[in-house]
Amino acid sequence: MELSRRDLMKKAGMAAVGTGFAELSLSLANKAAAAGAAEKKQDKSTDLPWPYKKLDPVTVAEEAYQGYYRGACGYGVLEAIVSPLQKEIGFPYTTLPLTLFVVQQGGVADVASLCGALNGAAHAIFLVAGGMDKKQREIAYAIIQDLFLWYEQTALPDYRPKTPRYEISKSLSGSNLCHISVSKWCKTSKFKSFSNERSERCGWLTAAVAKHTVELLNKYADGAFQAAYPLSAAAQNCRGCHDKKSKLENTRAVMDCGGCHFTPAMKQEHPKL
Repeated sequence: MELSRRDLMKKAGMAAVGTGFAELSLSLANKAAAAGAAEKKQDKSTDLPWPYKKLDPVTVAEEAYQGYYRGACGYGVLEAIVSPLQKEIGFPYTTLPLTLFVVQQGGVADVASLCGALNGAAHAIFLVAGGMDKKQREIAYAIIQDLFLWYEQTALPDYRPKTPRYEISKSLSGSNLCHISVSKWCKTSKFKSFSNERSERCGWLTAAVAKHTVELLNKYADGAFQAAYPLSAAAQNCRGCHDKKSKLENTRAVMDCGGCHFTPAMKQEHPKL
């Protein structure tokens, strides 16, 4: 069957259009593949742990104290540690929105659960020492737990800012909870929980936690971290009946038990076995 000149030109045009679409599709596919590879590379480069450069604990403490008055306890600790790393290291620290950690105020949104300063510190430690790898995660957890036990067992705040607004006394919390930490300080200091002095105390506490956190991270960076604050003998005794593989196995915790359970102030006695 013979084709007319018009038919030949029509088929040639369709072929050219088809080739153009094929070339366009290939180009788009290549660009999509390149973008996907770049995104994958970006995701990989933000995997934990992130690089760390040793910081000066006192400088960080002073920044944390000022940061407390900008965005409260959790923000104060994290901003004081991450901000200098954003300047010294840059990416991936520059991807972290520090304002997010304002929500840790007052034991998370003023609920008074986990102390916000410890919350911010735990996040900073996990950025530097943590990750999805189980062994890496265990290292970060060991540092965090040591920090929390230090907080429970030490009369705090143990750091005085260079230019404080008020002079503040110390207290022993026996707990990592904001509620208990604040209440015990109020009992010791005789100041009210919504006073300016209590707020100042939490500013000092934010500085103290940030300072100690950096000291731990610096030791970790030197390969010299060793846990210094074991769980109390009383808490270990409680775990003997209540924790993993125990007779009851009805709780789990790496913290002091006396802050909430069976203390003289609560006028409760432990049930007889």
